[in-house]
Amino acid sequence: MPSKPYQRWRFRAVLRVLWCLLSSFALESFVFGLSVLPAVLFWEWHLHWDLPGPSWLRLVLLSMAFVPAYLIFAFSLTILSSVSTGLLGWRAVPDLEMRISDPDWPLLDWVRYTISIHMVRIFSGLVFRATPLWTLYMRLNGAKLGRRVFVNSLWVTDHNLLEFGDDVVIGSEVHLSGHTVERGLVKTARVRLGDGVTVGVSSIVGIGVEAGPGCTIGALSFVPKFSKLEAGQSYAGIPAHRIEPHRPVETL
Repeated sequence: MPSKPYQRWRFRAVLRVLWCLLSSFALESFVFGLSVLPAVLFWEWHLHWDLPGPSWLRLVLLSMAFVPAYLIFAFSLTILSSVSTGLLGWRAVPDLEMRISDPDWPLLDWVRYTISIHMVRIFSGLVFRATPLWTLYMRLNGAKLGRRVFVNSLWVTDHNLLEFGDDVVIGSEVHLSGHTVERGLVKTARVRLGDGVTVGVSSIVGIGVEAGPGCTIGALSFVPKFSKLEAGQSYAGIPAHRIEPHRPVETL
């Protein structure tokens, strides 16, 4: 039979998990409600248009209003979600090892942060990715990004653990985050990409990776955690290794 101290610890752990889920649900409901409000007001404004002509014209215009209404909702969601989680301090803590079986507050804050990112990814990511608006969202959500950064992937997470220089380009379907899960542990570390770094399509970049300025990571590559990539060099493969520059064959 479990000891009383263990039972008390387990009870407190269950309460923490329940509070994590309930608080996350409450925040997402609040954020979604406020995000939908501008779109609803926009739609209501269209409903009260006094248009001359046939009734089908009103239906056509109302149908066309769906797209701008959704864009207003999606943009509002990115702003409100990032600001609210920042105010509540729901962020990933760098350089930690958090045991999943021991749900302490740093782990639960990371869970709530991840839920928020996932919701924005679903409802806003497909519309805004690879645009300055998606870069703005990542900045507001904690990422340290330079100028002219473009992220064309919805699988870039743990934004507050990311540090990108100027002119960084992240290709489509790139998996890049500040956490990994190993043997029941969630491990976190920052990912730093220097100026002008390019990450090719569908590559995977592990935690703790540092890429020097001008570095290029080829498509479909895997960069192991805590790798140090030299500035101005090209890397590709599984695992990623440096690609020597091509030298033309000398003819006799």
